[in-house]
Amino acid sequence: MTSPYLHINGIRKTFGDVVATDHVELEIGEGEFMTFLGPSGSGKSTTLYILAGFQDPTAGDIRLRGKSILQTPSHKRNIGMVFQRYTLFPHLSVGENVAFPLRVRRASQAEIATKVKRALSLVRLDGFEDRMPANMSGGQQQRVALARALVYDPPVLLMDEPLSALDKKLREEIQYEIRRIHQQTGVTILYVTHDQEEALRLSDRIAVFNRGRIEQVGTGPELYASPATHFVADFIGDSAFLTGELAEVKNGRATLRYADGTVLTDVPMHGVGARGGKAELMLRPERIDLSDAAGPQGASLPVTIEDVTFLGNNSAVTARTGWGDPLYIRLNFGHPMMGSVSRGDRLHVRWQPQDAHAFTKE
Repeated sequence: MTSPYLHINGIRKTFGDVVATDHVELEIGEGEFMTFLGPSGSGKSTTLYILAGFQDPTAGDIRLRGKSILQTPSHKRNIGMVFQRYTLFPHLSVGENVAFPLRVRRASQAEIATKVKRALSLVRLDGFEDRMPANMSGGQQQRVALARALVYDPPVLLMDEPLSALDKKLREEIQYEIRRIHQQTGVTILYVTHDQEEALRLSDRIAVFNRGRIEQVGTGPELYASPATHFVADFIGDSAFLTGELAEVKNGRATLRYADGTVLTDVPMHGVGARGGKAELMLRPERIDLSDAAGPQGASLPVTIEDVTFLGNNSAVTARTGWGDPLYIRLNFGHPMMGSVSRGDRLHVRWQPQDAHAFTKE
């Protein structure tokens, strides 16, 4: 079995009594775009800083091409880094900023000229060599920072919330550029963000961080369709959670009973649940159908419609279950019931059994 290109092996980092990362374990393939996704304080940036050599771990190891890099100083790891703030030298021109890592490595003038030109072309800033950073937009400055990080052909590129300071339109534009550059260069990228849409748009795989640990690793579709934990289900995409009693758990399938007598059977169960305990049924708004008739037992509920909002390509419907929990439904344009649903209607929501997930109530 071949070893992974980059192996984060049981990394733990504490600051006094505070645990920032707790035995983070992750394997990244060469050329992969891996995103660390999670809320503030979840350990994703700390893990990145340990990779970069800016912090030392309390325990664990990081191996690149099978060799530990922990004893290698940060400036000798040859790893590229792009920060949230552009960190450009304001007194240096664009060309001089991009050339800086090459000068530190004592590259020849001919090599510097060739690589700076190539790096600026890669980020679509041809001819900007003499421009000063102060005379550039935020998006252009971030492109310069990206060119500087790539100019010496690093094996790994680390990006810590690089687009969070940009407005939405510009952020989406640079996201496209980052994805294009990754596909063009094949560099291995580790990218930190708290923005799930950004993670889904950019990544080959996503590692979801929570409280210093990785809760799940997978592609965007895998995390969305098959969340392993309540946190992942809640953090990735929109979800509705309906709390009920665990009437039975058998072979990874749950039977849930609700206060109005509704019973849902054969629901995939995540985690260990005890009979009589509480569990939450997770449903995605766009995976729920709305109908006049009840669906199959265990995959249907009677509801009362409370609000309908037309949003152009879909309608957002708020319903309430018989025991009082809210439920959100998204009807795509062209749905047979779009335009005919009104407040006060008594209807049924239905779903495919594989689209429901039960989690032990936290």
